[in-house]
Amino acid sequence: MSVKRSELQSQIGKIDKSQLPAHIAIIMDGNGRWAARSGMPRVAGHRAGINAVREVVEGSAELGIPVLTLYAFSVENWKRPQSEVSTLMALLKEFLNKELDSIHRNNIRFQTIGRTSELDATVQKELEKAITRTAANTGMIFNVALNYGGRAEIVDAVNRILKEKALLPDSLTEGDVARYLYTAGLPDPDLLIRTSGELRISNFLLWQIAYAEIYVTEALWPDFGKKDLYDAIIAFQKRERRYGGLQPQLVPGL
Repeated sequence: MSVKRSELQSQIGKIDKSQLPAHIAIIMDGNGRWAARSGMPRVAGHRAGINAVREVVEGSAELGIPVLTLYAFSVENWKRPQSEVSTLMALLKEFLNKELDSIHRNNIRFQTIGRTSELDATVQKELEKAITRTAANTGMIFNVALNYGGRAEIVDAVNRILKEKALLPDSLTEGDVARYLYTAGLPDPDLLIRTSGELRISNFLLWQIAYAEIYVTEALWPDFGKKDLYDAIIAFQKRERRYGGLQPQLVPGL
């Protein structure tokens, strides 16, 4: 859906840049339904979803969001037809080939979270190239969750802790555990966005979203653009965050 530049500028004007979320996480959902509505194969929806990724990465970086994490491929997604899985991996490589120059030029640091060592070697090669090329960038951190599952992440963290138990204190704190998660060193998401109207977490960042504000939109992922991102941030900034306490707290600034 095309949005006029004036409308985007109007939305930006409503955003308090001193109180941006430090970390936005997005469950990208609805590619298949988008394609079905248009009478096209599912692959068309996945391809259209790439444009939404580009819009959200650009929009987040332009605003100055420190961390953006997109849920691209879950551990459960291997259950999909092999042809669809192959298409998703091919589209990931295509995205990196086309967008890496822009990502690097805009000082964005590309990272992945998940069991990426289980991906095809050709996919791993493209991911490593993007990670290495952008490693010194100091702008927004752009995480892509691949072969990711929240429970799998916690299991992996526990296994790493067990391997190093001799170096750890007898009693672990939440901070100790967090240091073994895929997102170690990053702030937890302040804002979790889910497209397509579904009211599920889908095994995404289970530990990290403990106090995240959740924003659900009916927009299918291929239709999600900068305006939708801005709408989510505006809604986030209107909420009173309590963190389990009685007194509301202001949305933390940067």
